[in-house]
Amino acid sequence: MEIFGAVIGDIVGSRYEFANHRSKDFPLFGDDCRFTDDSLMTIAVAAALTDCGDKSDKELADSAISHMCRIAALYPYAGYGSSFLRWLFSDAERRPYNSLGNGAAMRVSPVGYYARTERDVKRLSGIVTGITHNHPEGLKGAECTAMAVFYALNGKSKADIVKLASFYYPTIPELSCDELRKTYSFDVTCGGTVPQAMACFNESADFEDALRLAVSIGGDTDTLCAIAGAVAGAYYGIPSHIGRDAARFLPPSLLGVMDEFFGKASFRREPR
Repeated sequence: MEIFGAVIGDIVGSRYEFANHRSKDFPLFGDDCRFTDDSLMTIAVAAALTDCGDKSDKELADSAISHMCRIAALYPYAGYGSSFLRWLFSDAERRPYNSLGNGAAMRVSPVGYYARTERDVKRLSGIVTGITHNHPEGLKGAECTAMAVFYALNGKSKADIVKLASFYYPTIPELSCDELRKTYSFDVTCGGTVPQAMACFNESADFEDALRLAVSIGGDTDTLCAIAGAVAGAYYGIPSHIGRDAARFLPPSLLGVMDEFFGKASFRREPR
């Protein structure tokens, strides 16, 4: 059984989204943890890549739309943003709505696992993001996250991954989790989430530490943890006991989608 680091991060961060806990000292899982839209849309992207990742751009885009809407219909109360919610349940043709929200980055990590080249990462990220978040900042946040995951899976050093992310967001090397813990506030844009999540990865000692750092800085914690967890999971690997604990919060159908995806994806990771 394999689970995306983004999904585990979402579950860990879910209970602190509206009750921030600015400390690394907390039980990693609790009865009030849950999966949210971050997990569901990550899994929807994985399902689309499994079905159509090697097909045309249009077929992949249509598949992503179909899986997002299908999964949202099964779980309609998962914390979707208002614009995305209208898009999901629209009776009209679904068109991108120029969003720069962090929903672009929270769901994109399967691209980093599926792609075989950097060019693939950028193309696939653009397709699964552009169906909704076609604002340049939305596309940038997703591409940065997907590329960081791809780099991590391909054995790049942490310094290389942070350097890559800094090409997209030059402030990342200047960000300190200690300072963010004092000053950071709730922000649902890519520009106000991806750099902070990357700072948590940069300072982390292992996968669990990346999640604890992401919770500790406050803000939109489920999405911060999803993005930090996506990169940290690809870089460090996910300890089996954390994967097992997270799986308790997920129904078999969602776990099955991830199993099928990882059976087809290009890369495997073992804990370092």
